[in-house]
Amino acid sequence: MFERLGRYVVHNPWKVIIGWVLAAAAIVIFAPSLSDVTNTDQANFLPGSYESIKAQELAETSFAQANDSSATIVVRRTDGQPLTDSDQTTVGALAQKIQSATIERVTGVATGPQALSPNKQVQLVSAGIEGMPDDPKVLDAVQQIRDVAKPAIDGTPLTLSVTGDVAMQLDNQDAFETAFLIVGIATVVLIIALLLLIYRSPIAALLPIVTVSVVSAISPGLIALVAKATDLQVDQSLQIILTIVLYGIGTDYILFLLFRYRERLRDGDDRKAGLVTAVARVGEVIASAAAAIVIAFMALLLAVFGAFKSLGPALAIAVVVMAFAAVTLVPAVVSLLGPKVFWPSKSWQRTPKGSAFRGIGRFVGRRPVVVALASGGVMVALALGSFGMKADYDQTAQLPEDTESSQGFRDLQSGFPAGALNPTIVYVRSDDGQRLDAAVVEGFAQRLRQVPGVGGIMPAGQSGESAGMSQDGTAAQISLLLADSPYSNEALDLAGDKLRDVAHAEAPPGTTALVGGATSIFADVRDANDRDLRVIFPVAAALIALILGLMLRSIVAPVYLMVTVVLGFFSTLGATVLMFQGIGDRPGLSFMLPTILYLFVVAIGTDYNILMIARLREEARLGNDPRTAAQLAVEHGGPSVGAAGLILAGTFASMMLGGVAFLSEMGFAVAIGIGISAFVMSMFLVPSLTALLGHAAWWPGHGDVPGDEELPADDRSPVGAAAS
Repeated sequence: MFERLGRYVVHNPWKVIIGWVLAAAAIVIFAPSLSDVTNTDQANFLPGSYESIKAQELAETSFAQANDSSATIVVRRTDGQPLTDSDQTTVGALAQKIQSATIERVTGVATGPQALSPNKQVQLVSAGIEGMPDDPKVLDAVQQIRDVAKPAIDGTPLTLSVTGDVAMQLDNQDAFETAFLIVGIATVVLIIALLLLIYRSPIAALLPIVTVSVVSAISPGLIALVAKATDLQVDQSLQIILTIVLYGIGTDYILFLLFRYRERLRDGDDRKAGLVTAVARVGEVIASAAAAIVIAFMALLLAVFGAFKSLGPALAIAVVVMAFAAVTLVPAVVSLLGPKVFWPSKSWQRTPKGSAFRGIGRFVGRRPVVVALASGGVMVALALGSFGMKADYDQTAQLPEDTESSQGFRDLQSGFPAGALNPTIVYVRSDDGQRLDAAVVEGFAQRLRQVPGVGGIMPAGQSGESAGMSQDGTAAQISLLLADSPYSNEALDLAGDKLRDVAHAEAPPGTTALVGGATSIFADVRDANDRDLRVIFPVAAALIALILGLMLRSIVAPVYLMVTVVLGFFSTLGATVLMFQGIGDRPGLSFMLPTILYLFVVAIGTDYNILMIARLREEARLGNDPRTAAQLAVEHGGPSVGAAGLILAGTFASMMLGGVAFLSEMGFAVAIGIGISAFVMSMFLVPSLTALLGHAAWWPGHGDVPGDEELPADDRSPVGAAAS
């Protein structure tokens, strides 16, 4: 199949190129934007069966302002002293100035003695905003509040910061936009530099950039079309992840093709015949590798957490488009350029006499027991660190520390319980539609106040009552201020467990109590995430093993290949725990990180295993004994795996420049994971295990037995010879 495809592409390059250009233009013009399906509200990613979502639905039906947002202006003295009466008067004037500015969507601004902290070091100004936090006009309103508020305290001993959910989202959006720009530039520069080092050719270095640019124009539109058709909403981190994935795997696939094409030219093939052969041989490897990634990504459809459910199909679409481009668009361009793709370097004309990979291959072939124990031992040692992982749901910790909302949260904690940033709201609803007894609800609120971990109750009105009643009196809401940060694991434990137990047990007769608010939502997100990890990982592993089994016609090889991939996942997680929780002294890793590692380390690690096992099988089919096959597989397949791993790890490492904690963790973790997969697992552990197992590795088939369909003896590599 790939030979026929290669023949058509190589001999009809302009048709292929024009087809890609027309497709890209049509999608860019007519398809929706990825931003149209992007969502930043974690609650929208949870099914309606979770308590926090039921509470949110109750709020929307019973309280008119449930769909509204707010901004919290935190005011304190620059010298850290208590606020004086004059300072409090200034804060009151500040609130009046914001109110009189008639900012669009701002419904009211309030402060006063009840907004002064018990130690008098902090006073809050609350601004109600009509609309949900993901509404662009709501974000604009927060920015205008900042613009109006700051000049109002010029010349005073006061300082202020605007914080809260909307302000955090605004700062988060700005941080991700900046990170996207930095990461994009760093990725392109890194890829060009590494490819110049490998090929010594500006044309070969720019080819992935041009190709990925075309795919990057097509993929977001296709993803948006599918998302709209299936009602999927994607997380805001998708755009950055998508960029890294396309540049990373795109460069990998193009490397495999160019390595192979260069080898065929060195062996004396005609420029077009050599390219057809390269597409035929590399096409199967790319298709198998892409299929493994796509199946791993699509396993996320089993997730109940919507951010993961949409992330899998979105990235799978991008991988399919990139793989198709690698076997059509890239060969079409190379067909027009011929050997000039390597200009001005002349190294493609001569075969390297020796390389470091030859020495590595010789060592692996001669000492497979030592190599297996050493490489496996390193991975096991790193994997032990994964037992210490703690999941972090703290959204404030994900922002750069110099953002205004982060500073505001720190200032707020100097005078109020940390939970004041985002109160946990307990809703009480009458089961029979009768009006609630205000005194009974007040008693219920006081019982909630006694739950360990609850720092206080936010007054519902000027008179200081604890519960706010709905207009028809059939529902009430009680705003609890937790002692810990609303996103901390301690707060999540409280809102998702003990507080719910007390609220359900102590609810007044004839009523139902539901715990809502951001902390309750993240408690449910944590439960959904834990469930997804337990379901997705085994299913994905089984599906990937099935692909390997079909490709290799073996049961044994897929089993130990998947064992090495799973070990690679845990060793990567362990190394990341040691770096960030150990050396970095962070309270935990982002809760999304294990799934991200699954996406890339497991899926792409399988890619490298496929490349190496394909080479091992081919060498065995050429009549080499298992140890010699391992030696030659590392010698000839190692350079392409090493180059691909280096580039992919480098592209992910560039995410550490973005200034966002989650991106830094992901960049480091995936870079380390790819490094382990390419340079430890695929280059040492898999070849040594295959050498030790010998013919048994291919049981019950005969994948290592030469057949009529085998390559000629001079066709030495499925992906190419050593880089020079």
